[in-house]
Amino acid sequence: MKEFIKVTKALSDPARVKIIKMLQHKKMCVCELREILQINQPSVSKHLKILENAGLVYSAKDGLWVNYQLTDGSSSPYAASFLGNLRHWLSDDPEIATMIFKLPEIRREDICKI
Repeated sequence: MKEFIKVTKALSDPARVKIIKMLQHKKMCVCELREILQINQPSVSKHLKILENAGLVYSAKDGLWVNYQLTDGSSSPYAASFLGNLRHWLSDDPEIATMIFKLPEIRREDICKI
């Protein structure tokens, strides 16, 4: 039951669900997520840590960047199930649709001025 609760708690916050929905479309760094969510960097990092602990996302260093992306769910059947279902859920939500529409405009090089 611990694993189930960990995954459901991770997905109980709207910002974390938005992160999952964005990561369905591309891997992203904290600064890109912060730009779309319009919340501060420490909050984004905290959300990502919770999602990572639940087995929903993982990070990988790529030069200067730390990229976050969805896991394949292999660490938990609950994570796999929710990730699979979330691919189909909320696509018609106006807030999610607007956020996804803005994704191509978000470029880490512009945000971080590197």
